[in-house]
Amino acid sequence: MNSCPILTKLFILLAVSLLICQSSVTFSQTNDWVNLDTVKAGRFDMGKMWTFEFPPTEYFSEEYGFTPDKEWYNHVQLATLKFANYCSASFVSEDGLIMTNHHCARESVSEIIGEGEEFHKDGFIAWELSEERPVPGLYVDQCIGIEDVSEEIHKALESAESDSERLMIESEKIAEIESRYPSDEETFAKVTPLYFGGKYSLYFYKRFNDVRLVFAPESQAGYFGGDYDNFTYPRYNLDCSFFRVYDKDGNPLKVDHYFKWSESGAEPGEVVFVPGNPGSTNRLSTVAQLEYARDFTYPQTIQLVESFIQFLEGIIKEDPEASNYLNDQLLNYYNSKKAYGGMLQGLQDPVSMQKKRVFENDLKEKVQSDAILSSKYGNTWTEIEIAIGEMKKLMNEQSALSYNNFDSPEYFMIAGQLIQIAEDLKLSESDSSYAYTDDELNETIDALMPEDFDFDKNNELLKSKIELLYKTFGEDEFVRKFTNGKKGNEAVEDILGRSIVTSIEKMNKIVKEGPDALLNSGDPFIEFIQYSDQKSELISVRIDELATNEASSNQKLGRVLFEVYGTSIPPDATFTLRISDGIVKGFDYNGTIAPPITTFYGMLDRYYSFDGEFPWNLHERWLDAPEEFDFSTPFNFVATCDVVGGNSGSPIINKDAEIVGVAFDGNIQSLPGDFIYDPEVNRSVGVHSAGMLEAIKDLYKFEKLAEELKVGKNSD
Repeated sequence: MNSCPILTKLFILLAVSLLICQSSVTFSQTNDWVNLDTVKAGRFDMGKMWTFEFPPTEYFSEEYGFTPDKEWYNHVQLATLKFANYCSASFVSEDGLIMTNHHCARESVSEIIGEGEEFHKDGFIAWELSEERPVPGLYVDQCIGIEDVSEEIHKALESAESDSERLMIESEKIAEIESRYPSDEETFAKVTPLYFGGKYSLYFYKRFNDVRLVFAPESQAGYFGGDYDNFTYPRYNLDCSFFRVYDKDGNPLKVDHYFKWSESGAEPGEVVFVPGNPGSTNRLSTVAQLEYARDFTYPQTIQLVESFIQFLEGIIKEDPEASNYLNDQLLNYYNSKKAYGGMLQGLQDPVSMQKKRVFENDLKEKVQSDAILSSKYGNTWTEIEIAIGEMKKLMNEQSALSYNNFDSPEYFMIAGQLIQIAEDLKLSESDSSYAYTDDELNETIDALMPEDFDFDKNNELLKSKIELLYKTFGEDEFVRKFTNGKKGNEAVEDILGRSIVTSIEKMNKIVKEGPDALLNSGDPFIEFIQYSDQKSELISVRIDELATNEASSNQKLGRVLFEVYGTSIPPDATFTLRISDGIVKGFDYNGTIAPPITTFYGMLDRYYSFDGEFPWNLHERWLDAPEEFDFSTPFNFVATCDVVGGNSGSPIINKDAEIVGVAFDGNIQSLPGDFIYDPEVNRSVGVHSAGMLEAIKDLYKFEKLAEELKVGKNSD
């Protein structure tokens, strides 16, 4: 059969076009083949976390035909809360009732569990005010005022003659400003830099310390699907909890500003807002800084989180009774691992990074075309690049010198423990508490190398370590001494032949000769650790100096960002009050469409699809639900609002400042939101107000709470 000539020509044209574009075409994790030369920065790449001191009223009016007045902003500000130091919340009745997430309340639930109580398994309900359970140490903060103190701080910084002095003056000036105002258990003031110090805002807070738990669903409802479903959508989580603030006299706090409840809740296509306290982002960072985060910060952070997870899992396995408290911490680390993994993938996406380059180049052009801006800020990016370049080199050296349980042979850890033994023996000469008995010393050394020690694996790791040392330091004197100038398997054999850490007998013998003999034994691993510790300390000092230089350059970057763009782009998140806007809207994923709103039926589907196995198991109340409970009620939903960690528990409100949901997550596509926001795929995930009301009233039968939400007032 003859081939089709038209198809042949098309394939040829395609091949030629790919060759022509070879230098500018790439494959993105989130895009098909894209010509990077055509990539442009998006209007909202820096996000939509608007501050209340610079509200985007004109934008809201143009985009949504909604023009909130000062009274609306003030009401929303005073009804929104910080929940301790890690989440957001809001007042939802005039009697001090507050709403947040179940995952924000999880530690509080653990705090109040008494003997024989299983609140994580069954949930908590305070049927009467007298049963509302105080949570030790829990507090919420209300932002009651904001003042711009930028001019005062900027003027003070003009006297700085060095980067370190600049940061010192900034710190002292902030402390001076904060000290002018009362600071006690109930009120305090805090200055927060915005735009890296392009602006400074003074926030006044009122703190409420008597916070009591009212309602929390069982953990399986609040965290249904566990880590598998975390940062995903469609979603089916009753991730909400309710507390109440009490006044000094022990009565429910009376508040003037609270969000009324929308029984119908969010509708597809509706404009919604998320006021809350997003934790931190790095959207204003330079490309050099983001590349550093991609290559060093996030990989190392993920490795550290993984080590914590392994540690906690080991403890829980050995001591199941500690699981209640430790599981709270473990879930936090699971969340962090997935979050940082998503951020790292975003930084590895060439299209997203190209958008950042385009924005940066545009800003540079604006600066260079203005003589005044150029003289003040023209060298800012070069200064940052120089600091980052040296930090990269130092971090590579520090990584090569490090020894840990992940990628280093255990010989280093054994040598480290021997050094510790030697130091203890020296201390024991003047402090008997460091002394070993002969039996203790023998047992300690015997435990250093278990009978099942994997020599083959550790020898391969040592070979890789040697390769890394040569790659990083070249023919450095220290490397030549460690390896005797050898490489590969020959170097491994030579090092092990000169070492005592491969033999219990050799270690016992050298330890009995005394600590000085051990520390000066010439063992290559011991010498490596001694050199590494000394060198790493010097590297750390230099990295701190570079970080100071970078921070000073960041201040200049913040100043120029604000001078060029003003408040048209919001500052990075700082765990201070913000408001984000969006539309209730689904999105394309996995070749299909995610619905804007899910129902309770989806939870049952997940349960039966996984045969009720953890983490998709359900409390019996869901499987034997009352007839009046309507599974078709809206449960979770997504909107294009811009949220990150810290927004958990934030109210989701409509134009009338009514609760239509509570934010509890972002979708997996939103994780790169640490450095870039994409309204096409980024989604906030919330629990629908109608779903919360339906579950509380008809499933948990907590009609009193349901009524308070509907009328905004406690019935007692």
